[in-house]
Amino acid sequence: MATNRSQNKWRSKNKLVKRQLNVMAKSHVHDHLQRLADDFRLRGKGEAVSFATFITRALMQRADYSDDVAQMLEDLAEAFHRDRDIHSN
Repeated sequence: MATNRSQNKWRSKNKLVKRQLNVMAKSHVHDHLQRLADDFRLRGKGEAVSFATFITRALMQRADYSDDVAQMLEDLAEAFHRDRDIHSN
């Protein structure tokens, strides 16, 4: 774990553009984030989270113009909510 001094330095440097996000996630979520990082040449799990958000936003925008993509997103959201306990917490 980083020292208080290094954490404060990071916060001071990035206070206007970044916020630290510490989340508890199941081991398989960490494993999938690492695989995303590896498969797409990302800098780690933190960047994999940003990438996943980027992809989701892009799909949401595409869904505005494609019924197939809109249905796919709806199906994925429904599947996530149905199996939420498997995927989170």
